[in-house]
Amino acid sequence: MADTRMPRELNTRENAERPKKRWTPPQLLPEPVPEAGYVYRWVRTSTLNNADPMNISAKLREGWEPVKASQHPELQMAASKDSRFPDCVEIGGLMLCKIPQEMAEQRDSYYREQAQQQMHSVDNTFMRENDPRMPLFADKRSKVSSFGRGA
Repeated sequence: MADTRMPRELNTRENAERPKKRWTPPQLLPEPVPEAGYVYRWVRTSTLNNADPMNISAKLREGWEPVKASQHPELQMAASKDSRFPDCVEIGGLMLCKIPQEMAEQRDSYYREQAQQQMHSVDNTFMRENDPRMPLFADKRSKVSSFGRGA
């Protein structure tokens, strides 16, 4: 009679265990399959079941285009069936939109410049109050220090 059993040395618990997989919290919104040359974003269409037409129209005027459900079949399962935008991917009051990469970069550059101008204005207003007898400091550097005894 032939012995078909494995040797005991090869049949260990470590060999029989499944590879460990780390638990991660689920994502509320699925990620679309990336398309070259486009940036994706979820745009608010409603809040607490109240439509938000001003937000969606502002985003459409900025250049965001609604993504058709037929373009991303992997998202059709999660999409809302009773959507106000039946041909688009909408989940929980958010609609998936896309914009060309270069337009997104121009938009980001515009808002970055706006923020820099605002910071410059705040700095100018702050330094206007400067008195040579008691100077104000506008040092914008930060440093990291350790608390307690480091290991």
